[in-house]
Amino acid sequence: MRRGISFGTDGVRGVANRTLLPEDALEIGLATARLFGGPVILGRDTRLSGGMLAGSLAAGAAGGGARVVDLGILPTPGVAALAPRLGAAVAGVVSASHNPFPDNGIKFFSAEGRKLPAEREREIEEHVAEDFPRPTGDGVGAVERLDEAVELYVEAALERLFPPAGGVKVLLDCANGAAFEAAPLAFSRIGAGLTVVGDDPDGTNINAGCGSTHVEKLDTIGHDVAFAFDGDADRVLAVDERGDVVDGDKILAILVRDLAERGAFAGGVVVTVMSNLGFFKAMDALDIPYEVTPVGDRHVAEAMARSGASVGGEQSGHVILSEHATTGDGIVTALALLDVMVRTGKPLSELAAVMDVYPQKLINVEVEDPAAAKSVAASEEAGRAVSEAEARLGTEGRILLRPSGTEPLVRVMVEHANETVCREVCEKVAEVVAGVGVEA
Repeated sequence: MRRGISFGTDGVRGVANRTLLPEDALEIGLATARLFGGPVILGRDTRLSGGMLAGSLAAGAAGGGARVVDLGILPTPGVAALAPRLGAAVAGVVSASHNPFPDNGIKFFSAEGRKLPAEREREIEEHVAEDFPRPTGDGVGAVERLDEAVELYVEAALERLFPPAGGVKVLLDCANGAAFEAAPLAFSRIGAGLTVVGDDPDGTNINAGCGSTHVEKLDTIGHDVAFAFDGDADRVLAVDERGDVVDGDKILAILVRDLAERGAFAGGVVVTVMSNLGFFKAMDALDIPYEVTPVGDRHVAEAMARSGASVGGEQSGHVILSEHATTGDGIVTALALLDVMVRTGKPLSELAAVMDVYPQKLINVEVEDPAAAKSVAASEEAGRAVSEAEARLGTEGRILLRPSGTEPLVRVMVEHANETVCREVCEKVAEVVAGVGVEA
């Protein structure tokens, strides 16, 4: 009997070989070939389970009659960028992004390199549950390997964004993930003086004490800037020459102001509810319109498409620059930020002063599973705690409580002009949420 397949906020996610099985990948591949035909291009990150799941996904797609092109280890945005260039009908990625090593996932991009709409994901789910005739003989799809995928992606990234970085000292942290070849290649091409860490993946060390989830560990002494990618390199965070972290909000603010000053900004900026209050105040000061969406790059991308926005993204470092990419791309974002530094001659610390960061406290409350996270977040007790917090925060702060879309966590985030108030309110609400989680 077939297991149900469910797409979440960023594809199908689970613990590899426990809740996300090679059989699941095979069925998804069959359904994808049935829906889209071919060619199907596939890429993955460096997780040990990636070969297993990508192989099963490829076998399923080929079993459904689609020609499959295996791109090997490649950043998620690289797969998206190559989709139209290779004439793909659909592009698949095996990755769990910033999640811990045992996790993995499967997500898809359209022929144009954009995240598949939710309705298309629902169709894949429906087809997984169906039986249909499989081709035989010459109707079976071939599985081919494209060895130069990294080179093609880097060439594409540098076609329209090539900051002359001679003399600039750059530290790259590739998270032992999908950027371990592509990022050093791209930055060496533009002449940057490079130091690279997190570029020795062994299948189990992706995101482990490195990359954007551990950016605070980077030491920028002797460097002008550091860039830390996540496991699949669709996100990037920066560290300035003083050792201060420049998060996604500040990166967005720097890029937006630069585009506006050059008359190249259009359609406002799109961010999520997680953006810091300081970001919104900075946009107000610059007279830049903004749209706020729920958490998730899909929501940001869809809003950008509707409004024609030049820039959008998340505090986590997932930035979409519509002039250069169809999805969040850590390497492209890093190149764009470096381009501003080179053109203006200003250090990153000075550029990052475009916004002040309000004190923010985030507590991730662990619950039994992702389904429990939704029910806990929607509980009466949690709602009452949020109302009481809002009363105390007043107009100088805000609270956001939401379940994670991919992990068994309820996230409690509080911002306030007073750091003590911020911390106390967040801890109090988190304590209530934890109590609800135990009872659930």
